[in-house]
Amino acid sequence: MKRMLQPFQFKNGVELHNRLVLAPMTHYSSEPTGEVSEHELAYYRKRAKNVGLAITACAYVTEDGKGFPNAFGVNDDKFIPGLRQLAESLRAEGAKAILQIFHAGRMSPPELVPNEQPVSASAIAPVREGAATPRALETEEVEAIIEAFGEATRRAIEAGFDGVEIHGANTYLIQQFFSPHSNRRDDRFGGDVNARLTFPREVIRSVKRAAEGADNFLIGYRFSPEEVEEPGITLDDTDVLIDMLLEENLDYLHASLWNFNIGSIRNENVTERSIDRIAKRINGAVPLIGVGQLQRPGQVEDALNVIDLAALGRELIIDPDWLEKVKDGREDEIETELDLNKQAELAVPAPLWNAITTRAGWFPIKDQAVK
Repeated sequence: MKRMLQPFQFKNGVELHNRLVLAPMTHYSSEPTGEVSEHELAYYRKRAKNVGLAITACAYVTEDGKGFPNAFGVNDDKFIPGLRQLAESLRAEGAKAILQIFHAGRMSPPELVPNEQPVSASAIAPVREGAATPRALETEEVEAIIEAFGEATRRAIEAGFDGVEIHGANTYLIQQFFSPHSNRRDDRFGGDVNARLTFPREVIRSVKRAAEGADNFLIGYRFSPEEVEEPGITLDDTDVLIDMLLEENLDYLHASLWNFNIGSIRNENVTERSIDRIAKRINGAVPLIGVGQLQRPGQVEDALNVIDLAALGRELIIDPDWLEKVKDGREDEIETELDLNKQAELAVPAPLWNAITTRAGWFPIKDQAVK
């Protein structure tokens, strides 16, 4: 049996029927008020039917944490009914449902947040053209956001999710507190690499407190191994981060990589793949999810020699039947390019479809005219 088809059990006893994960991907398709939409439910039902674990797009934990237009929220109890429908859609055919929770910090578009003012660890703008300078959060506000992650976890439990993934990757607020570029604070949340771990650690502990008493509830953490800014997070910094995450006894870690086989983005002379270095540091202490252009079954099987679970994102948008074809011995029928004639068949909501088809290079597009 292929390794990807083998069941997997977490230390808390939760069992997955295979080792494939639906990767978290933003789809810009919630209601403008933050509720889950019917289009999203159809999108998730189409893609969670075969995987062992399904992770949602990121849900914001506070009103000033929105990162995308038409994203769903977990910052108010009014969202629980819609989130419950989402959890049920993901779990309908056996997948375990994980709600990814986050705060965008300085990556929030100003028009989406109160007073059109993004917030962050410090008043340092992202390194991108036209980026707004965030307001530095007061210590009391930081503590309130930490508690908001706990409240988001409570709501996820009430909605019937099997776990939450703390989004500490992709330059959002948790990463901003860890980064020497975006965190220049002089209170207990800033300083050297260990001091900059204070916010991520306290978020984790807030989530764990909220999950006390919940049966077999999974808590994962997603992180980016490096960032390009100077000063910025290095692989050495990430070693320190991983050590802290292991001390917190989480259920899994999720390395966010745009390409599974990539090496250092800061030092081109480093030939070791980042995922190999991460796996060595973890040394089997906690399950590791990997992601990044794993298009073909052979690539997934090779990846599973290093990681425990393999996440597919674009691959399951292009071909929701990817795993079913593997099971049936029809690997040669797997689609690796998006067919522009199949939006309705693929149940891709219009806002996501528009983003895919207008952002050059994001998705491989089948070379054919739209009928």
